[in-house]
Amino acid sequence: MNIHEYQAKELMRQRGLDVPEGRMATTIDEAVAAVRPLVESTGNPVVVVKSQIHAGGRGKGRFHEHPDLAGVNVVTDGIKGGVEATEAAVRDLAERMLGSTLETVQTGPEGKKVQRLYVEQGIAIERELYLSVLLDRTTGRNLLMASTEGGTEIEVVAEETPEKILRETIDPAVGLADFQAKRLGLGLGLSGDALKNGMRFMKALAVFAKELDADMIEINPLVVTEDGRVMALDGKVGFDSNALYRHPDVAALRDETEENPAELEAAEYGLSFIKLDGSIGCLVNGAGLAMATMDTIKQVGGEPANFLDVGGGATTENVTAAFKIITRDPNVKGIFVNIFGGIMRCDTIANGVVEAVKQVGLEVPLVVRLEGTNVELGKQIIDESGLNVLTADNMRDGATKIVEAAS
Repeated sequence: MNIHEYQAKELMRQRGLDVPEGRMATTIDEAVAAVRPLVESTGNPVVVVKSQIHAGGRGKGRFHEHPDLAGVNVVTDGIKGGVEATEAAVRDLAERMLGSTLETVQTGPEGKKVQRLYVEQGIAIERELYLSVLLDRTTGRNLLMASTEGGTEIEVVAEETPEKILRETIDPAVGLADFQAKRLGLGLGLSGDALKNGMRFMKALAVFAKELDADMIEINPLVVTEDGRVMALDGKVGFDSNALYRHPDVAALRDETEENPAELEAAEYGLSFIKLDGSIGCLVNGAGLAMATMDTIKQVGGEPANFLDVGGGATTENVTAAFKIITRDPNVKGIFVNIFGGIMRCDTIANGVVEAVKQVGLEVPLVVRLEGTNVELGKQIIDESGLNVLTADNMRDGATKIVEAAS
């Protein structure tokens, strides 16, 4: 589960991490009302108006409706014109940003509609750094990564200058050790108060990740100010959804308007579904088989449109819902049903597919491969349904047939 920047910063603030002061707004008037308290409390006439969507690259993103406008905008009008000038500039920005569609490198060309803004104090920045904590699945431990290349996508740094990425593996029994934090701080070129504050920040961030079951925290940029403070100028946090039952306060931060509607619907039926960009819809039982099915589709020249695991205990109703979700995607040009029935019975899948086609119709090619429990009954149900279905002998045969039929 992902959260917004303003929510991430509030969680950080509660745990002693230094973040700029800011206020969230969902309306134009709320954005304007946030200006004066910020300016008066910080003594800084500069504010920043940030789009709040679940995607990175907002600073370089552009609005479909306003191509000249970025997703993050610094307002300096107050330096000469006072707080009234800042309020007027923020009003103009809020009028154009709220309700408009922001496209970034992470949203894809469809972009995301901005429904929240974060009005934040301006910061006098001396240096920009990069800092993140993520779960390293090869070691089963959290990994703290840092780089001097703040403000640059870490993927670009990894590709062009990988030697600038510093790493420390965190022992879950003792947390991030002082010597590790100091080694990272020195590697980032910190000294004096900035080094002390940086070490304190890193250790607190490691605790944050562990205590709240975060599987990814990215601060880009982490900034060093002229007086040696180390602050999170941005904050992107993702949590392990399987651990949310331990953190009801975090679960309450979920914003379903930022999530894919198909994925939300699938969750209601107990389906594991992730939307992808391809054209071959997949309906499979078992996560491992679903991954293998997608790999096989790519091997024969296709691109999967989704990951979908109906699980071992799915009913006809669940399978029908899964089929509807797949067919609702306009990018889907063919559907591959790949079932190996162990706990899941092939006749249940067959009944679900037949029922779904009766309800929504079948406008694209369909290939079905069934093996396992009640396979003959499942094939009989498909054969007697009168559906125009191609059958497959094995997974590769099915992938080949659906890619050819879809094209």
